[in-house]
Amino acid sequence: MVLLHTVTVTFYILIKTSAFEIEASASAGKIQSSLVRLDDMKDEFDAIPTKKRALINFRSHRNVKPVSNTGFEPGDAAPAFQIKTLHGEFVYPETSGLNVSLVIHAFTNKSAFLECLWTSQSSLRDLVQYLPKSCHVLFLSFDDASARDALWMQEQILRVTANRKDVLTQIHISPVPVHALGNWIPSVLYSWGCSGHNCGLAQVSFSSPEWDIPVVAKRLDARFDWLMGHWDQRSYSLIDAGDGCEPFATVSAAVAWVSEGNCSFFTKVKNMAVSKAAGILVYASLGNPIQDMNCDGEECSDPLSIPASMVHVEPSVVQALLKMQPVSVSFQITPSPNFFFGIDQQGALAEMGWFLYPTFRFISWQAQWFEYSSQLQEQLHSSSAQVLAVFDNAVMQGVGGAIATVSLPADVAKFDVLELDASLSCPGRRDETCAHWDHTVQLFVCCDHFSSYCNMELGRWITAFRRGIGHWLTDVSPLLPLLNNEKCTFIMKTVPWAMPWVTSLNLRFSSSNHSGQYSDILYPFKLMPPFTVPASTKKVEVYAVITGHGSDENGCAEFCVTSHHFLINGVFNNSRVFDSAGSALGCAARVEEGAVPNEHGTWLYGRGGWCDGLQVNPWRIDISRQLYPSEPNTILYFGLYEGRDPNPTSNPGDIVMYSYLVFYK
Repeated sequence: MVLLHTVTVTFYILIKTSAFEIEASASAGKIQSSLVRLDDMKDEFDAIPTKKRALINFRSHRNVKPVSNTGFEPGDAAPAFQIKTLHGEFVYPETSGLNVSLVIHAFTNKSAFLECLWTSQSSLRDLVQYLPKSCHVLFLSFDDASARDALWMQEQILRVTANRKDVLTQIHISPVPVHALGNWIPSVLYSWGCSGHNCGLAQVSFSSPEWDIPVVAKRLDARFDWLMGHWDQRSYSLIDAGDGCEPFATVSAAVAWVSEGNCSFFTKVKNMAVSKAAGILVYASLGNPIQDMNCDGEECSDPLSIPASMVHVEPSVVQALLKMQPVSVSFQITPSPNFFFGIDQQGALAEMGWFLYPTFRFISWQAQWFEYSSQLQEQLHSSSAQVLAVFDNAVMQGVGGAIATVSLPADVAKFDVLELDASLSCPGRRDETCAHWDHTVQLFVCCDHFSSYCNMELGRWITAFRRGIGHWLTDVSPLLPLLNNEKCTFIMKTVPWAMPWVTSLNLRFSSSNHSGQYSDILYPFKLMPPFTVPASTKKVEVYAVITGHGSDENGCAEFCVTSHHFLINGVFNNSRVFDSAGSALGCAARVEEGAVPNEHGTWLYGRGGWCDGLQVNPWRIDISRQLYPSEPNTILYFGLYEGRDPNPTSNPGDIVMYSYLVFYK
């Protein structure tokens, strides 16, 4: 039994001849020349007298024009502003002409997520290690203690910058509280309120008959991909279970109150699960920060189903439990302003998406995408390609998808380069209007309804989890022969039950300046019989688009490592391995290629030949030297899991594949 069912495993012969700066506004990036260097920040910090620290000037310079009351949306131009920082004045935009982006983060001590973000050494190291040189960061605080917060944030950063002093010139910290900025920034932070892993205030509410009012404490839930259990919207009994390093029978159906230390988080959670607890609250020792609870190594292979969160120790809770008084606990999320937003290299406001766990790495991933987007825009505007618009903000939904019939350029035969300039956005301008799930998107083309190769796949993408910023350029030049008529109908579609996407698609035709003429002869084959190489052929390629989907007991074919092979004449094995499938950051590593970052889902993991929020790149293999020039040749495709045909017990996965043979003259 073969697990990797081949969906549309079809070969096509394409006979093809080998042919032979935009000035960016950079308003977001013109800030370097007016920024105070922070290399000697630590010495300056130590030299500030205590009384002088209390006299930090809170006044921020206001814009000459009043802030509009109409509100801001992603994509709007960011107005100019300037803000007092610990080391000078931060001015946006500046006139140095640098093409950089800006991320603005506002801290509040009311958020356990942000507390962990700023106290975790690994999170802080991620900030200084991975922040691209093309991005600057402005740190603010919502709280009245903003001056103290600013000095504390500065100290936290200095602790991890011993080997990266250069990054300090990209980091700017203001002691001015958000409510006193006097500019448009608070409007964005408050109107772009959100909920999720890095938004809202996750809290625990404790109550007891002896108390007049409940005690509400901030909480941080365990890592999202370790413990899948969620707190119900109800009241639980709270039972003291010591340090949780041993099972504790009396916590059955209650929430276990457990101290940190003496054993791993995994051990505590497993023991409480064995004890049939409804969940577990781990409290930090006095003076210790809240931590990001996660499994480690082989622990992650042991599934646990109860929820767990970490809080600070609450003396009133401890006293009540010691006195054997009943304590009830419930879980809530209080809405909050947004803690993050960005300004890209073109000066446009941008959402930052979800931070799935507390690390500054998510800022770096968004900054990498800003850099990718800026380079793509420059490439598109500097190219001399002839552009044919197919879809312009067309709604893609349902069985039909998005459909358009267009006339091809009269001189299309002279081109030997075809690129797909595609984007997927949402019905509204905010991520909250986007489709929630990831699905495959395919572009089909038909230029002759009577031909056997009508409605062949021209391009493939995967939608993002609830983010509408995807924009990609895909070279599909070998498929130019599919455009073999004056008019062609294009259909872009995904599964019919998906929420709507808004798509734009331009075909970009150009020439590589290689000699030769274009041939539009196309021979489709359902099964590949022996074939001969046409006379005067200079090169033969295999062109394949392959993605793995579905999940059996091995996670195949989305999250398992599979290999794919084209065997030529029984001798030459051309193989490709999807070795990043199932890896923790396999797709995060592809943000620089255009993978949409910080999606509202498990976008980080590597997949079988694809990533959420990214185009599927064709696999092109030059097999010219593997063929007999005047004798019949054979080609065989097969896919393997762990070096053999898989044999799943149920729910076999799928391989979605279109393959073509392309002949160049």
